[in-house]
Amino acid sequence: MAVMHVENGSSRWLVVWLEPFGEDRWLERGEMVCIRTDNVGDELAFNVETHATDEERAAGIENMTIYIENCSLYADVTDRDGNVVECGHKRPEEIDREWAARRAAAEEELSRTW
Repeated sequence: MAVMHVENGSSRWLVVWLEPFGEDRWLERGEMVCIRTDNVGDELAFNVETHATDEERAAGIENMTIYIENCSLYADVTDRDGNVVECGHKRPEEIDREWAARRAAAEEELSRTW
């Protein structure tokens, strides 16, 4: 089993993206998640990339994408106490609204091109 702890030590949001699932978990300062996979080999189980656009940084958001590799496509994500932390954890409502609007616009554009 491979295990990775991720803790937000900054005053910004830390968005932890889990790929290839496309899942997001939003961590406030001091929050930690533990990611477990069934990797038992010698190859690395995780590849980590940090990133943020100028717009995201201005909004107080940093991103960390964790790519799960060399194991089954399953990951267990829990908090310090072992409670499951679901996709969308603490995602701000305004982000949900913005993403829904972008999705609707993309679907509308797609429907016009078919």
